[in-house]
Amino acid sequence: MTDGISAWMDELGPRSGPQLLADEKANVVIVGGGLTGLSSALALATEGRSVAVVEAETAGYGASGRNAGHLTPTIGKDLPTLARIYGEERTRALIAFTEAAISEAERLIAEHGIDCDYEPVGNVIAAVDDCHHAAIDRAAEVAGRFGLPGQLLDQGAMRERGLPASFTRGYLEPHGGILDPAKYVRGLRRAAEQAGARLFDRSRVTAIEEDGTGVTVRTARAAVRAEHCLVATNAYTPDLGLLRSTALPLNVQLFSSEPLSEEQLGRLPWNGREGIYTAHEALESYRLTAGNRIVGGSKWVRYGYRGRRLPDVVPHIARDFEELFRDRFPELHDVRVERHWGGIIYLCIDFLPSVGRLRPGSRVLYSLAYAGHGLAHASYAGRMVSDLLADRDGPGKALWSRKTLKLPPEPLRWLVFHAINGGLSLPDRRADRRARRRH
Repeated sequence: MTDGISAWMDELGPRSGPQLLADEKANVVIVGGGLTGLSSALALATEGRSVAVVEAETAGYGASGRNAGHLTPTIGKDLPTLARIYGEERTRALIAFTEAAISEAERLIAEHGIDCDYEPVGNVIAAVDDCHHAAIDRAAEVAGRFGLPGQLLDQGAMRERGLPASFTRGYLEPHGGILDPAKYVRGLRRAAEQAGARLFDRSRVTAIEEDGTGVTVRTARAAVRAEHCLVATNAYTPDLGLLRSTALPLNVQLFSSEPLSEEQLGRLPWNGREGIYTAHEALESYRLTAGNRIVGGSKWVRYGYRGRRLPDVVPHIARDFEELFRDRFPELHDVRVERHWGGIIYLCIDFLPSVGRLRPGSRVLYSLAYAGHGLAHASYAGRMVSDLLADRDGPGKALWSRKTLKLPPEPLRWLVFHAINGGLSLPDRRADRRARRRH
């Protein structure tokens, strides 16, 4: 039930490249072979730079191959909060970034012929109870004010679209959709290699050394010397001794059902196959796969004191998800939850990605902390890194020009997380109780 990296990666099977066994030189060395590292390798190699990617495991081992596969235009905690905190001008710049990120992911899929079961069906922010309706209406109103495409769905419109009956109201975000993240990572890797990037798996970095003329990235067996380095290790970045106060590594779990038969699928019927994520403070996500399994998860997050590693899957959360699956899909009483897996997301206090240089003038760049929205944001990392290296403005400037809020030290960090998480869970538990009584 809990073996392997994720249902996506296990179904695709192993793919491991050579290790770094001899010293190499490159214009840019990238540490990390997930979506950030691969999109950057592809973009930089296409521009004619020599690129080496050094990965501790294999491409997609982290969140890139473990996520639920929703390509969404989400940025920040939610759009109303974004507008309230940052005002109109900066919010427009952040929206422009995330819209560009969706377009970039779709361009990469189309231009490089990546077969990742992409369905451009959009995603729906959905209510499970009347207490969510005001938040959805507010999201629709703010989206309209900023000229974003979308559609507010009352209960009748939800039923007309065939969305599962447990979801009572929604807001359709038409940009984006759903895909197989492992196939997407594998396709990006192939495209990067074809563009000339050199990828080294099973080569854990032990040190990053910067001097006045370049950067040396060392592993136990060899090193890469380059003019610049990109740290693309997301939630594993503190393992390198870098950016420890930038973001929180949070564990999340997901699950997958057994395949639905045509008869079972017809009970829903989920005609448009839109991705769904809920209006909870700590959202739930659901989507159909190409093989008609339901993949769901998120909701319950965990943080280890001082960022220590926690188990990918804990049994009590797996049991809670199986119960939640029955609540959200009572029509599927005879469908089993077949698989659980988990991983780490990286979250800044303001829920925005963190992009920039380690310090002014540094040759070490980073792009990370996508707060669970990395399919879009990390796909755009290649464009951002190219712009940063060339000193060009671009949509990513809305991120790298901002000041990242630092996390407090431990034990205050652990206490603040649990205080915030506990406070957010109260309205979520109330909504879930009301929804359960309704059914």
